[in-house]
Amino acid sequence: MSVPPQAQNSKVSAGSATKEHNALLFKPKRYRSITLHNRVVVSPMCMYSCKDGMMNDFHLVHLGSFAVKGAGLIMMEATAVEPQGRISPDDSGIWSDEHIGPVKRIAEFIKSQGSVPGMQIAHAGRKADMSSPWKGYSIVPESEGGWPNDVRGPSEGVRFDEKHPNPRGLSKEQIQELVQKFADAAVRADKAGIEVLEIHCAHGYLLHNFLSGNSNKRTDEYGGSLENRMRFPLQVVKAVRDAWPQDKPIFVRVSATDYNNPDPVGHAPDGWDVWQTIEYAKAVKDIGVDLVDCSSGGNLPNIQYPVGPLYQVVLSDTVRKNVDIDTGAVGIITEPKDAEEILQKGKGDLVFIAREFLRDSAWVLLAAQELGVDAQWPNQYDRAKRALRSGPPKKEPTRSVP
Repeated sequence: MSVPPQAQNSKVSAGSATKEHNALLFKPKRYRSITLHNRVVVSPMCMYSCKDGMMNDFHLVHLGSFAVKGAGLIMMEATAVEPQGRISPDDSGIWSDEHIGPVKRIAEFIKSQGSVPGMQIAHAGRKADMSSPWKGYSIVPESEGGWPNDVRGPSEGVRFDEKHPNPRGLSKEQIQELVQKFADAAVRADKAGIEVLEIHCAHGYLLHNFLSGNSNKRTDEYGGSLENRMRFPLQVVKAVRDAWPQDKPIFVRVSATDYNNPDPVGHAPDGWDVWQTIEYAKAVKDIGVDLVDCSSGGNLPNIQYPVGPLYQVVLSDTVRKNVDIDTGAVGIITEPKDAEEILQKGKGDLVFIAREFLRDSAWVLLAAQELGVDAQWPNQYDRAKRALRSGPPKKEPTRSVP
């Protein structure tokens, strides 16, 4: 695919600062050989818009719009390492070489705009085989392309809730096969031009299932103690790090607590809490992970926890203060001043933003304006920036149609 340049008369990427400033949100950040021109990340968001795991024109336009408008790093949605690892039959995949081409097309466009393409590789575990949200979020039967009798989890019959399939417990042989599938997915992502890889260990999906005592009821070397529960996820992280180029960074997304204890930084030794997350973060750092992306929840149904603006930042802050590793802050971060404060106070190193980008794909450019940063706009959109310099947009005079 021929990709047009972002700005024909500028070598500066949209979303990059063009003058000296003090806002950390618009300072470049380097991980290994990859430099982000700002510290805003488009968080991975499932779009439920694939057939046979293939990304398509929707994903090109959806993700490409964030690149055109200046996001530093754009994470492609949770992308399954095997067909049974999809949340729904409509999810994206990277289990076959056939998936490389469609991903490469998107990655090339993102890079052409000066942004960094990332991908989250994942396995849905016991929360697989559900219909897309707008289709009712129910178990998908085999007659409609589902796999209700082949949903996998750490423990036989330990389902998420009565609306989800009854999982089969993985054998030791199947665990090792999945370790290899994650590594193979990393190789394909590299061939597709992905520059940052994130391993999904959160939100009640397979690797999180193994980490948490709430979902892992095994009695072998993969269950019981924290060391045992971390074994399979750490094997995956090591295999991916070995398969992924050493000059490219790896992130890990975690649910830093299952909220057995409603206090986000409280202890829940029989479940999953931020203090166990800290031990996991230390272990993945030793393997060569560059950042821990700190989300929460998703592994227990009907749990009450304090959802609101910035509600997960305390987790990023706690992990960062206890482990010598960068963290990503995420969770209803909508205001530029809040994003900047997170960085200025050392509560995170990158800011992951999700739904606010769905509301406004130009969030980065408008954040720069609010923080007093002169940021590059795409040449094609510069007339909108000029209007902002003179204050709020004014209603244009009525003109007759020629």
